[in-house]
Amino acid sequence: MTVTYFKRYRMEKDLRDLPLNLTPRLPSDYFFVPWNEKYIRDHADVKWQSFRFELDANVFPCLGDKDGCLRLMRDISNRNNFVPAATWMIVFHDPQSGRDEPCATIQGLQADHHLGSIQNVGVTMSHRGHGIGSALLTQSLIGFRNVGCQRVQLEVTVQNKGAVRLYERLGFKRVETLFKVAEVVTV
Repeated sequence: MTVTYFKRYRMEKDLRDLPLNLTPRLPSDYFFVPWNEKYIRDHADVKWQSFRFELDANVFPCLGDKDGCLRLMRDISNRNNFVPAATWMIVFHDPQSGRDEPCATIQGLQADHHLGSIQNVGVTMSHRGHGIGSALLTQSLIGFRNVGCQRVQLEVTVQNKGAVRLYERLGFKRVETLFKVAEVVTV
């Protein structure tokens, strides 16, 4: 084991600039599923599939473990500051097989009365590059605004360049640089 420091950005977005008529756009065959406790395992599975081979599984080891993702989802959804209106899943409906495949998840917490906190934006590998992340974030931002949040924050590992670009494209600004200490297995 080696102790490693991961550089992370805390980013914020002012929700007062969010257009009132904003509607997230999903490609055909995808649909939103609002938070419901009965889908907690689907959220956890999508989280695990999204992060298990990513750098963030080193930063937060629970993201690389299927049971760890379920514990994390239970912890988040049981908090008294959990925001169901900002917690969503996206499902892909395969027109050929007729099967539904959960493929993206996001969770929201309320840091204080006017500040929301985005947790774990995850899109499974085979569904990246289709605008799913943008739509998911937009839907969550609308949910935060609807419960009275004026700003929203998130943290992202700097090396996750795709996520940093996505957040900047959606209007998030870097407000702080942090360092997360983690023990990483070395080979």
